[in-house]
Amino acid sequence: MTAIPFVDLSGQLETARGAFDLVAADGYYVGGARLDAFEREFAAYCGDGAVCVGVGSGTDAIELALRALGVGDGAEVITAANTCVPTVAAIEAAGAKAVLVDALLENATIDPTLLGSAVTPRTKAIVPVHLYGRPADMDAITAFAAERGLLVVEDAAQAHGASVGGRRVGTLGHAAAFSFYPTKNLGALGDGGAVVTGDTEVAERVRLLRSYGEAERYRSVLRGRNSRLDSIQAAVLSARLPLLDERNQRRRELAALYRSELEGAAVELFEEDDGNVYHLFVIRVAARDRLRELLAAEGVETLVHYPRPIHRHPVYRDLAHAGLDRSERLSDEVLSLPLYPELEDRDVGTIAALVRRFTD
Repeated sequence: MTAIPFVDLSGQLETARGAFDLVAADGYYVGGARLDAFEREFAAYCGDGAVCVGVGSGTDAIELALRALGVGDGAEVITAANTCVPTVAAIEAAGAKAVLVDALLENATIDPTLLGSAVTPRTKAIVPVHLYGRPADMDAITAFAAERGLLVVEDAAQAHGASVGGRRVGTLGHAAAFSFYPTKNLGALGDGGAVVTGDTEVAERVRLLRSYGEAERYRSVLRGRNSRLDSIQAAVLSARLPLLDERNQRRRELAALYRSELEGAAVELFEEDDGNVYHLFVIRVAARDRLRELLAAEGVETLVHYPRPIHRHPVYRDLAHAGLDRSERLSDEVLSLPLYPELEDRDVGTIAALVRRFTD
């Protein structure tokens, strides 16, 4: 029996080796030329006049984007119930309150038809989550936000290179937050993140906020903190960015193969989307936990994204309300299968055959 891990990052190490030499030669480990270069490169990749500001993590990116836009101090921010905790933790770190909205069963992203029922006089922003590599319905979300005078900050932590109508995520709202955690489509060697925005004033405020609010050394003009993307991480990301589109295409090929191999299986697949970059390949199955056990016994590692919606975490029970049943159902049924560019076609065939066998 050959084990198939959920993800294998060992094949990416070679692209990082040269980055160490560059940073060591610079002798500059925080900020500097490597960070400046990556910020320019990733901004150009996102397009549409984007500006990029590197920060310490994707969670920090959401928080600092909201703060730079003036969202905090008791404001309400609408977001998805079926997201990872960092989305809500970041909203609260900005001083705002998260208001949860249910998901669509057909694609697991936030249901834009429910936004109206979530708005109160304190609502200032929406944080849609581009889940599993699939963009949320940004046309509907931004249209709603424009009508209500609300700000939109994309949670693009799982969607590097994803697009809507030919425009890449990161350019579809007032600002966007990216994570460069090692398992992301564009990953560093540790934590890292970035805020991307088309507003140069917002970008400048993020630059201040990420480094103690300092307009110059030892002169703080905002109440900021320390959230910086280290030079080594920036250099690694610069080395990997040129490979991102190719690696995303490989993810799409593997996802298409999964779809073909799982045809007729007793599982539900999310609807297709040409803009999806398949950070994860997720199926829905009623006996999810039993299927995980059977796959594990055959050497196939799987994960669940996510086993509970936000309001079912003990600390966030106060965010619960009626009308989150689809997020609850998804948390009981979703199962993430291995998908990464180094995965072999034959591995997909093996996994799919096991899924078919165990669900028939």
